Amino acid sequence: MSAKTLPLPLQTAPLVSDWLRFGPDRRVTVLSGRVELGQGNMTAILQIAADELDVDPADVAIIGADTTQTPNEGFTSSSLSIAHGGMSVRLAASAARHLLLAEAAKLLQSSPDQLTIEAGRIMRGGVDTDLDLWKLAETVDLQVEAAAHADPKPPDARRVVGTSLPRIDLESRITGQPFVHDLVFDGMLFGRPVHPPALSSRLVELDMAGLRARPGVVEAVRDGSFVGVVATSEPEAIAAASWAKNRVVYAPPAASPDDAIAAIAASTGEIEVVHDEGDVEAVDGRRFETRISRPYLSHGSIGPSAAVALWQDGRLRVWSQSQGAYPLRAALGAVFDLPPENIEVMHRPGAGCYGHNGADDVALDAALLARAVPGRPVKVVWSRADEFRYAPLGPGMSVSAKAVVGEDKRIAAMDVLANSAPHGNRPGRNGAPNLRASAYLEKPFPVPRSADIPAANGGGADRNSVPYYTIPNKRGAKRLVHDLPYRTSSMRALGGFANVYAIETLMDEIARDLDEDPVAFRLRHLDDPRAVAVIENAVAASKDIIEAKPGEGAGWGIGFARYKNTASYCAVVARIEVDETIRVTHVRATVDCGEVINPDGVINQTEGGILQAISWTLKEAVTFEGPGVAIEGWSDYPILTFSEVPDVRVSLIPRPDQAPLGCAEAAQGPVAAAIGNALRMAIGVHVKAMPLNRDAIMAALL
Repeated sequence: MSAKTLPLPLQTAPLVSDWLRFGPDRRVTVLSGRVELGQGNMTAILQIAADELDVDPADVAIIGADTTQTPNEGFTSSSLSIAHGGMSVRLAASAARHLLLAEAAKLLQSSPDQLTIEAGRIMRGGVDTDLDLWKLAETVDLQVEAAAHADPKPPDARRVVGTSLPRIDLESRITGQPFVHDLVFDGMLFGRPVHPPALSSRLVELDMAGLRARPGVVEAVRDGSFVGVVATSEPEAIAAASWAKNRVVYAPPAASPDDAIAAIAASTGEIEVVHDEGDVEAVDGRRFETRISRPYLSHGSIGPSAAVALWQDGRLRVWSQSQGAYPLRAALGAVFDLPPENIEVMHRPGAGCYGHNGADDVALDAALLARAVPGRPVKVVWSRADEFRYAPLGPGMSVSAKAVVGEDKRIAAMDVLANSAPHGNRPGRNGAPNLRASAYLEKPFPVPRSADIPAANGGGADRNSVPYYTIPNKRGAKRLVHDLPYRTSSMRALGGFANVYAIETLMDEIARDLDEDPVAFRLRHLDDPRAVAVIENAVAASKDIIEAKPGEGAGWGIGFARYKNTASYCAVVARIEVDETIRVTHVRATVDCGEVINPDGVINQTEGGILQAISWTLKEAVTFEGPGVAIEGWSDYPILTFSEVPDVRVSLIPRPDQAPLGCAEAAQGPVAAAIGNALRMAIGVHVKAMPLNRDAIMAALL
């Protein structure tokens, strides 16, 4: 196995011992650089290890991202937990199995082919040999390269993978035990930052002596425009921070546009072409064009961001819900000018997140405040308003898609251009910490001009801008819009949500103009049999929706994409009813994510993505007040409610002989497109500005 074909994490952590421990308690501990964000990836990775080692899943434990123990797998993002992290564990566990069986064969003067493993015990001819993996691991050197010894089981030999093992973390999550918000340490204090209203805001005046005199305040901190308090209780910290917020004076912030989405659409900045096949300019035929937009979006996590920090003997320890323990460590090291070995970051669960939210920012807040009280842990929990106003946003976008159709009624060319605020501003990206408070410290770390995410890594603004359909001439491009005051970064599916909406609604528009069935039209433009299969499966599962008379103000639509053009295939059929509002009544989805480790996990992730995509498409939009976010709470930012959840059914096409593909973000674009196309059937026009609410519909009809 060449180094180039190895999963990326195994290239940086190549040893079996980097990934596995065999403990004296007869348990195998898997060391994963991934974090559990509610997606069930820790359960799936545990299943992979249990299968390769032939041990009971109950005898396997797993530790997620912890800079003191686990490999550096960067961020848990882009639906790569299984494709990269899980496959690294598979190879490491396979190597351990072969090394330990070889040692058993030597001790038993037998051939490894004559030995099997049952529940971790070594068997010969069905008879227990009194050896087990744990005894053997005491003497076998596992500090060897996994790739040199790995030979994973064939699909038909796997017994745990492919089954819906219950989530290993469910009980503790239900009882609230693991959450960073609930951590308790001896001598713990409570912190609260006073956030400047915008990144460009600079503090002019604040009575720090008065702040220190507030009830319960142990210390008040100012570093440049960063202000925060440390108190003996959380209510006292909140009250003191509120007192300061009402008295602090900032210099006037930078200018902001009247309409951020219009500014993005009107940008004339440099265009970066990410894919250019054939010659889209030289094709003759009927021309079709659309331009769609999506607003800025909030992560909208049910729980706000939180962290605990402790400074002791010049070392910093942080307990964080970050998606990337190692990148956060590096970013904190840059801010405090500390070497990596003097910082420990340990992941603890928080509310589920969908990309770069406020988790890393609050970790810096906690560290800045804890520095003022060395030896005392400081917990910081953002308020709901903090979370909406100060966490990174999902970027606003304006996407144009153009197509040329030949006389044969096939698309001869398609050209997609995504105008977008940047998607790639995670901690450490573009050579900066990218932590909110670091931008306005006395020694600031300004947020640099974002390079976005390379197309080789799935792209950012340009993600899924290249149509997956078989079109001889096609081009995908992006134009990053940098000069807006709003802080943006990665959010689920990145540019794929808007780009798929643009492409798929244009496909529907062309099909209907040509008086063709929208499903058959798509299939005529697909050569990939797996793509064809997911569409046909989704349509078959939606037969009742498609064949029923839609009725007045009702309609159905279809959306399809292969996420990143390299990951999971997903096709969605949605039915809607339009009255005072749009209501999605039914959703049928089919997913092909290659090998399925935990079917229930894939279905849960897809269902979650479907509901979030419905909410984005119909309801969600961040509003601004000057350069700052104007949202205080849920009344300002409506999301899909429980009473609005449609009848959702997800089908899987498992392919155990294929590589596993990321699935968690695959449904976002197809769901939006299916709703947009259903709305076209219901009212006769495509609505091109999301969210698809009453105002957008009225504007489209005028």
